[in-house]
Amino acid sequence: MKKKVFVMIEKNEDGFHAHSTNVPAVNGYGGTVEECKKNVFEGIEVARTTGGKYNFNYKEWEYEVVFNFDIESLMENYKGVLTNAGFEKLTGINQRQMYQYAAGLKKPRAAQRKKITKGIHELANELLAIEL
Repeated sequence: MKKKVFVMIEKNEDGFHAHSTNVPAVNGYGGTVEECKKNVFEGIEVARTTGGKYNFNYKEWEYEVVFNFDIESLMENYKGVLTNAGFEKLTGINQRQMYQYAAGLKKPRAAQRKKITKGIHELANELLAIEL
């Protein structure tokens, strides 16, 4: 079974910052979510090869990185793919509320985060079932 490395990506004034919630010294940053993810994997590779206090002792096939997002980062990363109207259709949360989450004006409560996660997972499962 692969070791899971949980990494939280959050939006800040400089772009995006990531940090692992269960493995010390795994972090990253970037102007976009993709740059931030790439930086996380570069950091893991450095930790794997240099050793030291926070040695990342897993071989490439022994771990899996699981990315968690704050709502601002999620919506920023998928804007143009998923709109506020799309999120409303997936989750039942109205577009104005989704805008406030995306803009950082409000933070979703746990129940709202669950609805958003469930809607995205249901969409992903539908997409995985498609063959052309």
